[in-house]
Amino acid sequence: MAAASIAQVHRGETERDGVRTSVAVKVLRPNVAARFRRDLGDFFFVAHQAEIYSAEARRLRLVEVINTMSRSVAMEMDLRLEAAALSEMAENTRDDPDFRVPTVDWDRTTHNVLTMEWIDGIALSDHARLEQSQVDLPDLGRKVIQSFLRHALRDGFFHADMHPGNLFLDDAGRLVAVDFGIMGRLGLKERRFLAEILLGFITRDYRRVAEVHFEAGYVPAHHSVENFALAIRAIGEPIHNRTAEEISMAKLLTLLLEVTGLFDMRTRPELILLQKTMVVVEGVARGFDPKLDIWKVADPVVREWIERNLGPVGRIQGAMSGAGELGRVMASLPTIATRAVAVLEQLETMTREGLTLSPETIAAMGRAEGRKSRWRALALWIIALTFIGILFAIRQL
Repeated sequence: MAAASIAQVHRGETERDGVRTSVAVKVLRPNVAARFRRDLGDFFFVAHQAEIYSAEARRLRLVEVINTMSRSVAMEMDLRLEAAALSEMAENTRDDPDFRVPTVDWDRTTHNVLTMEWIDGIALSDHARLEQSQVDLPDLGRKVIQSFLRHALRDGFFHADMHPGNLFLDDAGRLVAVDFGIMGRLGLKERRFLAEILLGFITRDYRRVAEVHFEAGYVPAHHSVENFALAIRAIGEPIHNRTAEEISMAKLLTLLLEVTGLFDMRTRPELILLQKTMVVVEGVARGFDPKLDIWKVADPVVREWIERNLGPVGRIQGAMSGAGELGRVMASLPTIATRAVAVLEQLETMTREGLTLSPETIAAMGRAEGRKSRWRALALWIIALTFIGILFAIRQL
């Protein structure tokens, strides 16, 4: 039913208690892991060479980018991990009105095979069927954007391959995502920075956007916050209150790259999947509504997260969490004190008596030095013999 570079998907049926159920069966291609290792080796070679000779490549951290891709591919090669990601997202989104995921058949899932619920729906890549079904396309674009932001901000766990072929619309009007091989994670700190940066763009508070970049360490401290805020304004103003069809993504991305170079901003590997997915999701939504205003669509999700996590309720929850952490530290103080006293006693003994080595350690050091001496002597003999050989060859001329 579907095929990609890593796996194929087939339709099947299972039977339990006389009831036959349609399922989707994803199967890894033979020897795909070896082929990817070979390709990644080529990527690493090119990235290493680029970083040796190019300061710009070092700033962009090409090797780290390939490392991130390598870890993602390694996760894709074990379909049990994809099933686990699917299961985790099902728990996170069980109360979402506009989004759901297929259920996993764990009894029929292995390293190379993933069995899950068959989805009867319209693929978001099938615009003709969506129009025939009289689907509200602008509302569908809203669902795509808001679902992604909700997962990234609220859960810190998001589908990082949300192209139209991996998204379906079911009979209830909900988005259903498939193919969970590539997933992204954000820590609480990254989520806070993302929310504050988005809110800053929404409210046109470019000074705060700049400050967040400095607080996160995304911009080196020797640069000026005011100058960076000015550069952010140059990015934000041309796209504020503009519809998607009025914004040139090529020009915007070019300006972003120029700004990152001007302010020595290095690639953040932990944000690569987020940035890539944001571009894809925006493109999917734009396809359903060319007049989409991404800031208006993002506003309620961002504000909800800000109020819940950085507002009064969030501060109380943060204080409670901090109190719990402080309690755990206090409970471990006796153990910490005991270890500290032991270390201090050892340091005092070393200061008074000097460093004492055991006979076994001294013997091992002697053997190591002996091996080094032998290798040095051998190297000198090789050099001497080579030199004699050269002299002999010269005399024969």
